[in-house]
Amino acid sequence: MDLLKQKILTEGEVLDGGVLKVDNFLNHRLDIEFLNEVGLYFNDKFKNAGVNKIITIESSGIAIATITAQYLHVPVVFVKKNVHINLPDDVYIENVQSFTQKKDNKLVIAKKFINKGDKILILDDFLAKGNALNALINMVEKAGANIVGIGIVIEKVFQGGGDRIRERGFDVYSLAKIKSMENNHIVFED
Repeated sequence: MDLLKQKILTEGEVLDGGVLKVDNFLNHRLDIEFLNEVGLYFNDKFKNAGVNKIITIESSGIAIATITAQYLHVPVVFVKKNVHINLPDDVYIENVQSFTQKKDNKLVIAKKFINKGDKILILDDFLAKGNALNALINMVEKAGANIVGIGIVIEKVFQGGGDRIRERGFDVYSLAKIKSMENNHIVFED
């Protein structure tokens, strides 16, 4: 997606430790016109997959998922990053280490929101080491639901998460794949 690559190059900022800051358009301040284009791309890719739910993680994945959901006409379920008192007792929980937060989170989703036989599209803003995505996949599999697609806005290929997910047999569709980010210079894979 050329628009995304251009936004990364003009508005993104490379930080130490392999962090790409795109808070000006993707995960703090939201560029709705741009996100609408992202939603259209994901709709075009997954519209024939039989999706009946989109799953993402709070909070950065929610905007991407909701805009895509309006085109696919399906609900969005977002996984919470910690146990809250207002959650039901019957939940799936996965522990995951956050790359950007540098801490462990408990990902939690109420079992009533993932049903056996559901056709799930997983969407998220970033794929780095794949920890969060692996946790989402595990939750969906525990529920007996089927993953019919995985969409990622930005994949940092050099961190290997996408390879690990693909080795599990999943097709990961990433709108932009970053091969390297050295000396504030971003190199795209394709």
